[in-house]
Amino acid sequence: MSGRDTKRTAAAGGGVRRALRETVSGLPPAFWWLWTSTLVNRLGGFVATFMALYLTLERGYSASFAGLVAALYGLGGVVSALGAGVMADRLGRRPTLLIAQTSTALSVAVLGLVQHPAAIAAVAFLVGAATNASRPAVQAMLADIVPPEDRVRAFSLNYWAINLGYAISAAAAGFIAEYSYLAGFLGEAVMTLACAVVVFVKLPESRPVRSEQERSAEPDVGLGTVLRDTRFMGVVGLSFLVSLVFMQSSVGLPIAMGDVGLSPAEFGLAMSVNGVLIVVLQIPVTRFIQHRDPRSLLIASSLVLGIGFGLTAFADSVLVLMLTIAVWTLGEIVNAPTQTSLVVRLSPVHGRGRYQGMYTMSWAVASLGAPLVAGFVIDRLGAVWLWVSCAALGAAAALGYWALMRGLPPVEGTTKEVEPAPITSSTPPTAPEAPAAAQARE
Repeated sequence: MSGRDTKRTAAAGGGVRRALRETVSGLPPAFWWLWTSTLVNRLGGFVATFMALYLTLERGYSASFAGLVAALYGLGGVVSALGAGVMADRLGRRPTLLIAQTSTALSVAVLGLVQHPAAIAAVAFLVGAATNASRPAVQAMLADIVPPEDRVRAFSLNYWAINLGYAISAAAAGFIAEYSYLAGFLGEAVMTLACAVVVFVKLPESRPVRSEQERSAEPDVGLGTVLRDTRFMGVVGLSFLVSLVFMQSSVGLPIAMGDVGLSPAEFGLAMSVNGVLIVVLQIPVTRFIQHRDPRSLLIASSLVLGIGFGLTAFADSVLVLMLTIAVWTLGEIVNAPTQTSLVVRLSPVHGRGRYQGMYTMSWAVASLGAPLVAGFVIDRLGAVWLWVSCAALGAAAALGYWALMRGLPPVEGTTKEVEPAPITSSTPPTAPEAPAAAQARE
């Protein structure tokens, strides 16, 4: 290699390191502890990945019973979303997280031990409720501790942690399942308890406290306030359409690809493209989108998501399927953090928990509806019409964002913003000494 090539390589490497440093710098220490908790939590994600295999292969139950348990798991998430949002506003973010994570750990451990089918179904409902209960609190806490101008970046990094943890846990869980499903359940319980410990030790309460003057000037935020907020409920509806399309990646896609002759190993190889692209591209894409118009980003991401799934109609090989997955993954990378930060912009400061709970519920309801939609369309009309419908829903969501977000005020003027709540504790938290990904980015 010539001296000029060496200089070019060094300059490129320096540019990458500088870009990574700019992406992760400037965020408060409490964010990184919350980020670490999210990563640890996702590293223990065993139940959601291997529930169906556990029930059918290990316990010998039918596919119908496995489907029922999965539906009850999803129903638990629907029920808990709003309740957890109210708890995050009333009790605080930290108590809600502690209750949710402790309950998740206990219920997951019990799920690995119970034998009777009725007990399995009931505990699966509790696991779904407890698991989903932490999400409104996490998102509200992120909004509390991160300044408005950095929220897209913060939500992108949190989404990156979710997918990094999921990618690692999915690979590890396969080996664990070959050894012992019970070990997988107990391992997830231990990891979730570790998250609760991080929250208890390192994360003080972040919920903004209203003064008496603010209480008298501003009405309390209830669920009725959320339901009457037409623009926000429009965003919730559009989120439901987007998530209904995205959920086909785990519902309609494996069924359709099995019908065209792809083996489970080939399908798993193709789906790995999704996780790899998110881990590789989420940070550079974050730099691209963090200061751009959210309306344009949501319109474009909805179209790309719909087109990616629509192109699945032509997927008759692993390579073509990989290309279609790459397309809709780009839409996912842009849509997820942008939409979550938009929810924060539209939320009153003292009602963030309730607003995030309603937003979380849109995804939970979609997880229930997606299997019904996929089964009906594939059985009655054929898989091609499922992908055509996905493309149409993506276009409808894009049109909805175009209409709904006209005249959206800039970040500072959307709602009454306050400075992130001061972190009050006897020993102010500091950034983790060695969060693995943070060190890798330096």
